[in-house]
Amino acid sequence: MNIDQLKSWIGKSEAASDLITPRLVASYEATFSPHLAPYQQGEAPLALHWCLAPPISPMAALGQDGHAAKGEFLPPVALPRRMWAGGRIETIAPLRTGDEVTRRSTIGDVTWKEGRTGPLCFVAVDHELVTERGVALRERHNIVYREAAKPGAEPPPATAPAEPRAADLTWTVEASPVLLFRYSAITFNSHRIHYDQPYVTGVEGYDGLVVHGPIQATLIMNIIATLSGGKPIRLDYRGLAPLIAGEAFQVKAKRLEDGAIAAWTEGADGRVRMEGVSR
Repeated sequence: MNIDQLKSWIGKSEAASDLITPRLVASYEATFSPHLAPYQQGEAPLALHWCLAPPISPMAALGQDGHAAKGEFLPPVALPRRMWAGGRIETIAPLRTGDEVTRRSTIGDVTWKEGRTGPLCFVAVDHELVTERGVALRERHNIVYREAAKPGAEPPPATAPAEPRAADLTWTVEASPVLLFRYSAITFNSHRIHYDQPYVTGVEGYDGLVVHGPIQATLIMNIIATLSGGKPIRLDYRGLAPLIAGEAFQVKAKRLEDGAIAAWTEGADGRVRMEGVSR
């Protein structure tokens, strides 16, 4: 399918609903505590929305990578490797335990680029999360698809870390396989790069299990809210490089002169893996 055919998916929409149960909140807290921003009694922790209404496909409908096969809601991009590229998120009102939340999703854009490692296809999905009280959150989620790893290909060399960036707040998080497993469980995420060591190294060519993009985005949102005192978030963020599990990584945030807050994750080697700014 060529890019013009893929662009015909723009405007396609779907809706899904889910309930914020006490068990989900408890599971989320147990996974991320103590790295969560303070929140009021009865409210759901920040960024829990990424655990709601996950796609649930029968085993026979999954692709080799463990994701649901493309071609239903998402366009049938031929490139097999899928990653969380970043996006934009705006918090409007807190979600609450007991809320029934409806997520309305629309394909916002499809673009094709030639990257350093080969062709890339970016799919932008716009989400609006609504409760009985109204819109709680708006988001643009950017997904990138890449070519399969070539047999025997060496991974791209790591760039030397830049000078350490000063931060006003730093969290250290253990990127353990248990963290990845728990997050995959509460999000019903069967993407094999997060739990299948032979697959992720032998087929997709990574150095080890890959930390979920939304784990990093969750921590970035929460450290920003901690530093800002809980002000609404208007975050633009992007992934720069895969974060490999097995070692502790850092989540950092800094107030900028214009009042914005920058936040980022750093691997054990000091390189930034995901970064964003909330204004």
